[in-house]
Amino acid sequence: MAMPEQNGKLYVVATPIGNLSDISQRALDLLQSVDLIAAEDTRHIRQLMQRHGITNKLTSLHQHNEAEASKVLIKKMQQGLSIALVSDAGTPLISDPGLPLIKLAHEAGMMVSPVPGACALIAALSASGLPASRFMFEGFLPRTSSTRKSFFHDKLDCPYTWIVYESSHRIQATIHDMTEIFPGQRPIVIARELTKMYETIINTTISQATELFEQDKNMLRGEFVIIVAGAKAEDKNKDISIEHEKLLRTLLKECSIKSAVAIAVELTGLKKRTLYQAALKLADSP
Repeated sequence: MAMPEQNGKLYVVATPIGNLSDISQRALDLLQSVDLIAAEDTRHIRQLMQRHGITNKLTSLHQHNEAEASKVLIKKMQQGLSIALVSDAGTPLISDPGLPLIKLAHEAGMMVSPVPGACALIAALSASGLPASRFMFEGFLPRTSSTRKSFFHDKLDCPYTWIVYESSHRIQATIHDMTEIFPGQRPIVIARELTKMYETIINTTISQATELFEQDKNMLRGEFVIIVAGAKAEDKNKDISIEHEKLLRTLLKECSIKSAVAIAVELTGLKKRTLYQAALKLADSP
């Protein structure tokens, strides 16, 4: 009597984020031994394969085809084939495609095994000097200024270190938006080109960050990880953003402190006590 055919296995394989030597021997062995490699961009993985002398079959799995491609790959695994899932760089699914495939694999009762390695957010955090015992990762920031500012408003009082990715095309605009929302002294780390020749990790403050891009145009190149320190407990009810301060100053020119604060509460959603304390300081200042 014939035995039922065994399902293949799905390996989630982390690849280098820059330096092609940053990959484990286990990952290299698997990329050589599996039946198929599903890659976000086959051109990227070919560079790694050529560097390490790996020859294997490739197929594309990216955000535009992953719904249908994942179904095809599941059928292959049901026929006994083992597949390695890789992204362009780093750990799959961390702001990269692959979730539909992994969900379908679990639903089909298949084994899904992680092969850990490089991850840009972890690499940046480990070298940042900011608290890492508890942190939040928010992926790529919104593309428009208004939605970014709304996101930053939500993060204003976050007590934990938080991390985002940003592209070279928007990094300068993003830092400008941050200066309008956060207190200038808030610590921030800007990491670019991690593990590559021009790796840069700068520990600074939000108010000083803008100068970095104005003074050095090379800072506008590469892929970025932005790490922002959480709000200190003693600062949460004291600091308001530059944007909110401008709003209060404008209202105070036309209204009493009480009225200005009431309007500001409605417009910003901040606590009345926070805005009232800020309005008192502004009213006393020249």
